[in-house]
Amino acid sequence: QVQLVESGGGKVQAGGSLRLSCAASSPTFSSYAMGWFRQAPGKVREFVAAISWGGGSTYYADSVKGRFTISRDNVENTIYLQMNSLKPDDTAVYYCAADPDRPLVPGTGEYEYNYWGQGTQVTVSS
Repeated sequence: QVQLVESGGGKVQAGGSLRLSCAASSPTFSSYAMGWFRQAPGKVREFVAAISWGGGSTYYADSVKGRFTISRDNVENTIYLQMNSLKPDDTAVYYCAADPDRPLVPGTGEYEYNYWGQGTQVTVSS
């Protein structure tokens, strides 16, 4: 079992930045691909970004490409999501998730992730 705990959410004005963190409890964290998803009010949860087990491959949704950066620290068992140039449309609850089955090429579908954090709220005002 993997426990994931997100932090770093908050309120920011459009154009601002936030960095989300996700700390994992599992000693095998470094062998998992990891992802970030988000869910806005009244909408389905959507893929944001993913990173392979070693950090060598990253993937982004088109809506965040060039503004968000996913990274990981396998010593600290933590992944990050640096979010720049935030827009009101980025307002959502952000979740991190672990994919132990596809460490080299993480999936973009939420069904591909076995473990989920509780989420952290990001609110961007115009």
